[in-house]
Amino acid sequence: MTKPATVDEYMASLPESHREIGAKLLPLIKETLPGVGAVWHGHPVWSLGPAPGKQPVAYVKAYASYVTFGLWRGQEIEDRSGRLEPAARVMAAVKLRSVDEIDAELFADWLRQGRDLEG
Repeated sequence: MTKPATVDEYMASLPESHREIGAKLLPLIKETLPGVGAVWHGHPVWSLGPAPGKQPVAYVKAYASYVTFGLWRGQEIEDRSGRLEPAARVMAAVKLRSVDEIDAELFADWLRQGRDLEG
């Protein structure tokens, strides 16, 4: 099987439960970061720079039992919910096991903050 070349191909390759999560996340991401998503290092990444991975803002990465929604500078984002978990370097992410765990308003706020940190 070939590796997905686009965000849509990546999402289509996921199990149904993960695709449902992606279907709710993608419109939120596209609204804040329109037209900047690409597959980079095997999963979708949204960047502000001229190429994937240049000024990255957010990513989605699927695992066996959850989907990670992460922000490159997530540890610098104001997160009153306490849901963002610190990750490598200055990244932070949230593990999503169901579509019900997505708070559209909260996630959109995180995305705007992440975009503004890079912009």
